[in-house]
Amino acid sequence: MRALSVFSGGLDSMLSAQVLREQDIDVLALFFETPFFSSTTARKSAATINLPIEIIDITKDHLGIVKKPKHGYGGNMNPCIDCHAMMLRKAGEMLEEKDARFLITGEVLGQRPMSQNRQSLATVASESGFEGLILRPLSAKRLPITIPEEKGWVNRDLLKGFSGRSRKPQMALALAFNVKEYPSPAGGCLLTDKEFSRRLQDLFTHETKREIRDIELLRVGRHFRLNPQTKLIVGRNRSENQAIRDLFREGDALLWSDGIPGPTVLLVGERSPALESQAAVFTASYSDTADHETCEIIISDGGNERGLEAESREKDAFKEYMV
Repeated sequence: MRALSVFSGGLDSMLSAQVLREQDIDVLALFFETPFFSSTTARKSAATINLPIEIIDITKDHLGIVKKPKHGYGGNMNPCIDCHAMMLRKAGEMLEEKDARFLITGEVLGQRPMSQNRQSLATVASESGFEGLILRPLSAKRLPITIPEEKGWVNRDLLKGFSGRSRKPQMALALAFNVKEYPSPAGGCLLTDKEFSRRLQDLFTHETKREIRDIELLRVGRHFRLNPQTKLIVGRNRSENQAIRDLFREGDALLWSDGIPGPTVLLVGERSPALESQAAVFTASYSDTADHETCEIIISDGGNERGLEAESREKDAFKEYMV
């Protein structure tokens, strides 16, 4: 008997797999990767408990949900109900291919008031199209009985009845399973982050031709919207400067201060001499150049470089542009 786990890599998903493996059920983890949720933690967590895992990229379908979720957003731009339903639907469509009989998740009733209450869990299951085949091992005793339990594929008596936000029951169970390494409960989805969500909303509002590169840029630097067609990204440290250089593409402009420590700056979108001069002022102001002093800024389109003189200003002058 095999089950497919919609696996996040968190402690709950690790424990749900272990609860079933204790009943001699084979578990295959599926991680659905997007630009907002990397598989790094999930791979590590799966390796910790020797759980086989497959990574499936769902970026194209997921972006449509993020832009317009049927059930709305959580605290930021996280469409948790729609997202979970889609992942369970995709996992369910893989049951026959993977020779599996049912699905499991690590969801715990009441752990997240908006997305893991009874109504939300029921909605997710219903919208997935695989309602009766979705088992939540950590809260099963508090939820309606499922097909795997009815048919005796799993022993309901050996499942758990966890609920609420306390992590103590999970930590005790982890100790019982000798699971000593697991990630913190902070979560890894960028869509729950306020700053990232604000930047993503700005991207959706102003840019019609969005690419994965544009989403990756949202993770780094300070972002400034110069006009509806033009954005500026200012590196905050050496690693972000390098990331910005790595994400440069034809049509962009890179700027940096000549001979003075400072950021790498990326000018994205429409360009003009006036916008390039404005970008040079930002570059000077976030460098080590003293306020109201001038420095030379190098601007490059990837092939040609030229210098611009720019005066450094107080950073408060740029607040109105910050995304």
